[in-house]
Amino acid sequence: MEDWAEVHRLFHREGRPKAAIARQLEMSRNTVERLLGLSEPPRYVRRPTSSQLDPFSERIAAMLAADPTVRATVIRERLRPLGYRGGITILKDHVARIRPTFLASRAFQRTSYQPGEIGQVDWWHTGVRVPVGRGVSREAFGLVTTLPFSAAHAMTFSLSRTVGDLRPALVGCLTRLGGVPEKLVFDNDASVVATGTGSRARLHDEVAGLLGALRTKPVILRPARPTSKGNVERTIGYAETSFLPLRDFTSLEDLQVQHDAWATDVAYRRHIRRLGGTVAERFVAERGFLGQLPEPLPDTDLRLEARAGIDAFVRVLGADYSVPPAFVGRRIGIRVTPASVRLSSEGSEIAVHIRSFVPADVVLAPAHGRAIRLAREARDRLTAGDVDLPEVDLARYDALVGVLA
Repeated sequence: MEDWAEVHRLFHREGRPKAAIARQLEMSRNTVERLLGLSEPPRYVRRPTSSQLDPFSERIAAMLAADPTVRATVIRERLRPLGYRGGITILKDHVARIRPTFLASRAFQRTSYQPGEIGQVDWWHTGVRVPVGRGVSREAFGLVTTLPFSAAHAMTFSLSRTVGDLRPALVGCLTRLGGVPEKLVFDNDASVVATGTGSRARLHDEVAGLLGALRTKPVILRPARPTSKGNVERTIGYAETSFLPLRDFTSLEDLQVQHDAWATDVAYRRHIRRLGGTVAERFVAERGFLGQLPEPLPDTDLRLEARAGIDAFVRVLGADYSVPPAFVGRRIGIRVTPASVRLSSEGSEIAVHIRSFVPADVVLAPAHGRAIRLAREARDRLTAGDVDLPEVDLARYDALVGVLA
């Protein structure tokens, strides 16, 4: 997954030749061509067997932390006295996979950047509660993306901080900024990282695939390093003191609209001494250096699957959504966006609901409600034996037999 993302970024974003990519990532030219031929990230199935490298992974990481450019052959020499008996190929593949994160983690700490070079991403715990319906309110979170060169920023708000929230929120931020920086710096957050920390972090496949489609390079910070992304931290602090006071929000959408207007009318108009002008003026200069957003935009919908219950409902992220009674007991495909829940069976869409963020809510389509009521009434009549059947005139069959005879 991460190899696919890095190969596509180097080829499409940086314009590197295939041979140069193969040398940098220490993989064959055929592998580079195979990965470039895939329009979507490959799905790898991990074999249950262990690797010969497993006992030495910590030592390899320590060597790369000391010198991110060290060659795999040198690492093998250091591992031999420790008992490593594996080949150079699996070692090269392992080093090629993790080396970029060590190189990136060394480079991101500079305090000045080129235009379009880097963006910083973090979740903002706003502390603001917005109504979500039925008298219930929930805390809103903002995914904040900043460009340190110009101090421009964008925010996309959600009601939780999962992988399913991060993907559409990040695309929303980059759409508002009008492009994609070369690198994006993230915390070691559970919505981004599946396992590991810092330079040894492994991203969720969905996140790695999205970043690959955007042609940007992820940089994952080690835990407890907030000063390493000072620009986004300062932006959050500025929003807390300049945007939130004396405001009320009627919904998550209202929060988004008010923020976007404030960003344009206030945040982008402020003069910053180090920029030598306003944020908007500096952003005009930087925007031309951002990478283009892919067309169409990457699919960020969350896909799930569940079985429809006997009551003709399927549970999705804590709420129950109705399906036609004919689909009781079947496996239902679920496609979740920030605004909707779409249900399908065997590839055909069977229901579309407005997404509810009310905990334990029940979302019932009127047509489903009528069908469920009629099905329940018919089942009750069958159980009670109260079924009206027309009397059959058997003489018709005697006459028919007589005719045939």
